[in-house]
Amino acid sequence: MAACYELSIQPENVIKISGIGCSSKSPTYFMGRSHGFNAVHGRMPSIATGASIANRSLKTIGVSGDGDTASIGIGQFIHLMRRNVPMVYIIENNGVYGLTKGQFSATADQGQKLKKMGVNPFMPIDLCMEALIANCGFVARSFAGDPKQVKELLKSALNFQGTAVLDIISPCVTFNNRDESTKSYSWGIEHEYPLHDVTWVPSYDEIEMEIEPGEIVEVELHNKSRLVLKKLEHNHDTSDRLAAMQLLEETCCAEILATGLIYLNQNQETFQSVENLVDKPLARLQQDALRPSKEALEEIMADFR
Repeated sequence: MAACYELSIQPENVIKISGIGCSSKSPTYFMGRSHGFNAVHGRMPSIATGASIANRSLKTIGVSGDGDTASIGIGQFIHLMRRNVPMVYIIENNGVYGLTKGQFSATADQGQKLKKMGVNPFMPIDLCMEALIANCGFVARSFAGDPKQVKELLKSALNFQGTAVLDIISPCVTFNNRDESTKSYSWGIEHEYPLHDVTWVPSYDEIEMEIEPGEIVEVELHNKSRLVLKKLEHNHDTSDRLAAMQLLEETCCAEILATGLIYLNQNQETFQSVENLVDKPLARLQQDALRPSKEALEEIMADFR
């Protein structure tokens, strides 16, 4: 809500779509005057695709969970990435099915223990890695215990022209908050590794500067507001897809929660562009504009003869 407020996005210009699970109740609690649809389990991407085609003027926000996305919805998730449907795809990732009383989800750690489920024997699915492999142009990860970073990443995602995936580690305090779990608050606070200090800036003439690692610099922006930047001791090139994959693998092996913008590619065509949609939303076109002419129908029929 804060991200949309700071970007002056009106609720009437937003559609919120979710699937099934604890996470999918989230859209109920923000931007009450916006459009919304609660889809069936794992099918949020299909509904989001249809909505974005029917009315391209709406800002589409999808909210899903690790169960909704990484299990029953993994096929829909992959094809949404591949098509680059313009939307923000938020995953509230806690490694457990909380709504059905605490079974392991597909992102649960191997060896993770749950009170009534025992030990998880399977390797977890990394949804950021899956998004990268599917050629998603905006891949980021954050932690629910770091709301400032979450907000700035959301603002960036809302301004991205294509599918923007934001995997937010969101501990389930009822069923999966043991200290050794990588989806717990205590583990996240202790192991979070921000890749950069994230602040979204609107597009204006480029401001350039040289900052040494560890240096703090105050910058005056175009609207005369001031921004304080700190360059961390490490560099991560968000335009390098292979480096993004390597980062995910290395931080996973080192048991580090790397947060921030992992990969960015703004040069991919969106699904709407590939489908050559008109600028005016289809939902606002009159019937005479939607209905093919008699000559066009005859030409189509001739192709089938």
